[in-house]
Amino acid sequence: MSVTVFATARRLGSATAVAAALVGAATLPAVAAAPHSAHRDAVVISAVQHDLQGRAVYAGRALNREWVDVTNTARRDVNLSGWTLSDADGHSYTFRHFWLAGHGTVRVHTGQGWDTMRDVYQDRTRSVLNHDRDTVTLRNDHGRFVDSASWGLHRRDGGDRHVGVVTRPSDSSRRSCRLR
Repeated sequence: MSVTVFATARRLGSATAVAAALVGAATLPAVAAAPHSAHRDAVVISAVQHDLQGRAVYAGRALNREWVDVTNTARRDVNLSGWTLSDADGHSYTFRHFWLAGHGTVRVHTGQGWDTMRDVYQDRTRSVLNHDRDTVTLRNDHGRFVDSASWGLHRRDGGDRHVGVVTRPSDSSRRSCRLR
């Protein structure tokens, strides 16, 4: 009878060890993926210049005064390829082959120009951000919401004073980014 108790205890111990190994193997992919998702959460819309005024607001270079700053608040670089920046009217810009450096900011201009490590251009010929109210939304390459910035009457906090620039308290100086 003591042999049977010993064999049962040994089998129970083995079953416990196998169950622990299975649980560990199942959670390993989730733990390994956690740092990757943490980097995506560190990307924010840090500032928006939406208030174009004057006669030449629809001219090529004047449109470059309309922009959205996207900032990486983490230390590690983030691949923005396939990420989208869109407004409430459905205008959308897709990042192509672009890596945002750790603690870096890229300015996305509405108008035309040559993409650099700090500035990218949508190559549009008309303004897309509404002066009175709008929302700009950043989504990752899987279409998941990352961040948004809003201004005007539909904001829950009562809106801004139409100064034209919407900024976040964490807005810092722009640093270089890498095109890859």
